[in-house]
Amino acid sequence: MEEAFWQARWAQGQIGFHLQEVNPYLQQHWPSLSIAPGSQVLVPLCGKSLDMAWLAGQGLRVLGVELAERAVEDFFAEQGLQPEVEQQGVLRLYRAAGVEIYCGDFFNVQAEHVAGCTALYDRAALIALPETMRARYVEHLAAILPGNCRGLLVSLEYAQEEMSGPPFSVSQAEIDARLSPYWQIELLARHDVLNENWRFLQRGLSSLHESIYRLQRG
Repeated sequence: MEEAFWQARWAQGQIGFHLQEVNPYLQQHWPSLSIAPGSQVLVPLCGKSLDMAWLAGQGLRVLGVELAERAVEDFFAEQGLQPEVEQQGVLRLYRAAGVEIYCGDFFNVQAEHVAGCTALYDRAALIALPETMRARYVEHLAAILPGNCRGLLVSLEYAQEEMSGPPFSVSQAEIDARLSPYWQIELLARHDVLNENWRFLQRGLSSLHESIYRLQRG
């Protein structure tokens, strides 16, 4: 999934992955992380997710990272906000009302950019990446985040041969293998959601599960 792919998806409005509501798993399971108000939470590959506004509404400072400038500008516009914009090297920082979003390649984000983050929320990053990039993503995330970080991860599982991603299928076995060197992992819930997702039914999937994990830096 190169930059041109995602830029084209946003430019053409092909954003079926964008939810028009706050993710219910976030609302249900985030409190179990016991993140203190005022903490900063990293949301990689954030798009224009309403989850960021919800997190900010819980008294948290939100730090998103998004490749597509269109997505970043749309988020603030749809929230009725006029962000301050500051160029920081190869990244551009947008800031308003408790939400900051770095516009640029996630792999250009360094430890100094996320030094204040003690929480992580990943609903659409890991599953957006093909297998080779998932390994790089997990390693980079572990390299830049502080050691006291806790997080919530939402993943999809289906037979990968039945559909080409994104979103990609990321099994519990893969999550354990990739993340366990860096995180303590706890499966909080697993739901059969195929009948609730007509787009995936139309694409021929025989099963579809969403899994929610709590993460703690080891």
